[in-house]
Amino acid sequence: MSILQALVSAIRGGSVEVLDLTAPLSGDTPILLLPEPFANTIPFRLEEISRYDDRGPAWYWNNIHTGEHTGTHFDAPIHWVTGREQDDVSQVSPQRLIAPAAVIDVAERVAADPDFLLEVDDIRQWEAQHGPLPDGGWLLLRTGWDARSGDQQEFLNANETGPHTPGVSVEAAKWLAEESPVIGIGVETVGTDAGAAHSFDPPFPCHSFLLGAGKYGLTQLQNLRHLPPTGAVVVAAPLPIVGGSGSPTRVLALVER
Repeated sequence: MSILQALVSAIRGGSVEVLDLTAPLSGDTPILLLPEPFANTIPFRLEEISRYDDRGPAWYWNNIHTGEHTGTHFDAPIHWVTGREQDDVSQVSPQRLIAPAAVIDVAERVAADPDFLLEVDDIRQWEAQHGPLPDGGWLLLRTGWDARSGDQQEFLNANETGPHTPGVSVEAAKWLAEESPVIGIGVETVGTDAGAAHSFDPPFPCHSFLLGAGKYGLTQLQNLRHLPPTGAVVVAAPLPIVGGSGSPTRVLALVER
């Protein structure tokens, strides 16, 4: 039996489980809201073309209206000014869209502090227990934030001082970009950076450092609680939008059971 035949057989037989890490995409999907004077993305919307009627008697289809960075989505390097000369989403190598995952679970700490920031020491402690981060893999940060994804206000968790959502410290973002072997970071929040990252130096360090280093982001993931710390394989499939800075993305994980 070939390797691919064995994989298909394992999936059909249940010894390899396929988990969907993607948030459902609808008009209720939370979106990032930037303050004035910055421009914002549009919410997702379907526009019906026909539905078994005089516009098209035997078929149903829609136009879709959405931003590249709506719902579960992929950040390409060109999304940020530091990566402006690097790949758009259509230029990302398909070989990099299938990669191993390391999952760091900080949900209990985030429950106590929504402004929690992952530090390099946290990653080192995880490595001491589970081994090094996977070469060419994803670092997935499980915060439990996907439990809030049904409500825009709870998901953004903003007050008069701004949004309060967990993320990665400046030092950890720089380390992940410049020293770690991963190809990117995946999070359950609206973006790869913490809610307070607008006030960091530099602002939005995950975007600035990782995308500037030619790495990637995955956001608004769900079901990371079902993944083991190591051993899962992530399949992230953005649309190959020519010139695109990102794309809504179906993200799947393969997990041996």
